[in-house]
Amino acid sequence: MDLQLVGRTCIITGASTGIGAGCARALAAEGARVAIVGRREAFLRDVADQIAANGFERPLPIVADLLDASGAAQVAKAAIDAFGHVDILVNSLGSSRTLKPDSSDAEWDEAMNLNFTSTRRMTQAVLPQMRARKWGRIINITGSMEPRATNGATAAKAAVHMWSKGLSCDLAAEGITVNCIPPGRINSEQILSRLHPTEAARREFIERHIPIGYFGEPEDIGYLVAFLSSPLARYITGAVVPVDGGMHAFGH
Repeated sequence: MDLQLVGRTCIITGASTGIGAGCARALAAEGARVAIVGRREAFLRDVADQIAANGFERPLPIVADLLDASGAAQVAKAAIDAFGHVDILVNSLGSSRTLKPDSSDAEWDEAMNLNFTSTRRMTQAVLPQMRARKWGRIINITGSMEPRATNGATAAKAAVHMWSKGLSCDLAAEGITVNCIPPGRINSEQILSRLHPTEAARREFIERHIPIGYFGEPEDIGYLVAFLSSPLARYITGAVVPVDGGMHAFGH
């Protein structure tokens, strides 16, 4: 199937490793022109080099800190200066933030800024030119809605779901879609180093909770991102589409 993405332009945040990098590989393979955003320049360059080595257009690395209030505008300007416009935004930035019931305002503010506010700001930075062109795709990588303990990221990602649904209604008639993807267990830096750091822990979790029998790869998210980014997905908006191998809800 031709996803009609050749020449489409895209920003992917949180793209130095993991799911963001997988989305970059999937979109570049479909012919999209990709800007990859993160704080670790060496990692971004490695992702760009790998994509170029596979015969696809080399992504544009943009080093930026989206926790800074000015970061989103800087990223949008760099991408628009390079590409002329931005068709697709993939908000993949985020990280778990386990908190205590009595955690401080500072801890909550950091979790919300990282996992919600950075996504909102980045979206608002590219929306004016999408609205002017009457076309756009916004895809937010979110997270579990079945928390087992207090987690600032879970609360923030729930906010992303509700914000995205409202935004999708505001923008639908303008040719702009907004969708969310909550990933299950993906072989990424966060999952392998923090959540399930040993092979035994991974196997135990898989046997108990994941019917398909394995953790996914970043590209398993990237392939859905590529489809939702395409003109063929024009009638899908306001959706939350899990990619989790059938993981039981309580397994989150």
